[in-house]
Amino acid sequence: MQKIIVLSGAGVSAESGIRTFRDAGGLWEQYPVMDVASLDGWKRNPQRVLQFYNERRQQAALANPNEGHLGLAELEQKFEVHIITQNVDALHEKAGSTRVLHLHGELRKARSCGDPSLVYDIGDKPIHWGDTCEKGFQLRPHIVWFGEPVPAMEQAIAITKTADVFVVVGTSLNVYPAAGLIDFVPDETKVFIIDPENIPIPSSHRVTHFKMKASEGVARLKEILLLNPIP
Repeated sequence: MQKIIVLSGAGVSAESGIRTFRDAGGLWEQYPVMDVASLDGWKRNPQRVLQFYNERRQQAALANPNEGHLGLAELEQKFEVHIITQNVDALHEKAGSTRVLHLHGELRKARSCGDPSLVYDIGDKPIHWGDTCEKGFQLRPHIVWFGEPVPAMEQAIAITKTADVFVVVGTSLNVYPAAGLIDFVPDETKVFIIDPENIPIPSSHRVTHFKMKASEGVARLKEILLLNPIP
């Protein structure tokens, strides 16, 4: 079965009402990024960081998958689809995708500050100051903050190298190291870009760019892939 590897970003979840960070009116205008998404910010004011992610978790709990999420999940009927997402919500899973790798962590999980191997599924529940793991360490959001390593990158690179088709949807390829995955796509692999803006990628690839929002672009992608075998 041919493999479709998808790199997804905030533009996919934006259509479900999940506020993005970098767009005009986005979260970074309300919350200074280093205050809520860095280890230094956590050390300065952990209660503020917990409140920020508790609010994000509440918002994500109310959101439903949109046609972009659902369309990608439907491709599993004909292809082996792996989604590598920069998003921390669970909308790909809610839509029915079964192979989802979260590069930047997951809102629905908490992690021990003293033992990173201790990760807990918390669902939609908040994390409070004073909530601890079984070893007595404070729990923090299971999110990769700025300046922290991205543990899933090696796995993401390995998956990317197997792509028969590589799809970039809802991300501008400006956030590293995730953006660097494009460098590991095999030269002969067909690449699809779904984004209203111009997204520059290496010229060695055969690129089809749908300059439209995620839901429309995924629908077009489905038409092409289901009607035309991958060469």
